[in-house]
Amino acid sequence: MNIPIYQVDAFTNQLFGGNPAAVCPLKEWLPAATMLQIAKENNLAETAFFIPKGDDYELRWFTPEIEIDLCGHATLATAHVIFTQLGEQRESIYFHTQKAGILSVSCKDDLYVLDFPSRIPEPTILPEGLLAAMGGPAPKFVLKSRDYFLVYENEVEIAALKPDFNALNKIDAIGFIVTAPGEKCDFVSRFFAPQVGINEDPVTGSAHCNLIPYWAEKLGKKHLHAFQISERRGELWCELKGDRVLMAGKAVTYLKGEIFVG
Repeated sequence: MNIPIYQVDAFTNQLFGGNPAAVCPLKEWLPAATMLQIAKENNLAETAFFIPKGDDYELRWFTPEIEIDLCGHATLATAHVIFTQLGEQRESIYFHTQKAGILSVSCKDDLYVLDFPSRIPEPTILPEGLLAAMGGPAPKFVLKSRDYFLVYENEVEIAALKPDFNALNKIDAIGFIVTAPGEKCDFVSRFFAPQVGINEDPVTGSAHCNLIPYWAEKLGKKHLHAFQISERRGELWCELKGDRVLMAGKAVTYLKGEIFVG
């Protein structure tokens, strides 16, 4: 069986920036174990697989370790493939997902606008070992939704964090969001997820489901500009829209080819 594969750098307009994702169009679902093996072989933060569903699509995401419930950059990458490689002419497309409901992506000028559910983080207690594992000063606030959400004083503190990933891996959480006000934008962030095989994710759409409602409330504004300040760096234009969040970003195709699966 030959499966098409694309690799796309998401949330950037430059190759080797943003967050790389693999995208595999399928006619029907492969066994989950096979999709996980492909994701392991790709060794990227996420590999997205999609199939047609009438005029829409079904979408699933795999890290090298697990099938994940929600992934922003691989959704953007998938939309980029559908619009630029598969000839989609509509302005908006819809993805049906198992755990995140229906997600839409619109193509407007050179931006892809993702419509995702809002996830509001709630105050929680700092778990034992997390402060030392982060390798930096104590956060101002500790919150949690799916992921731990740590708020710091400024961008310099976020950039200087040097996490101990072995120690983070011992704390029961899918991921760890760290954030602060930005120097040249509304807020900055980083995201760590060693338990699912991603020490530091370059740009994380699902984290912004938390970040957007938090900073919209703190800053008193619904339209926000953000950077995820990983080494590869990503840029997002964001909006809080009721119980949904909009994330807009760019993408570029890095490669296309075929996978040979027996």
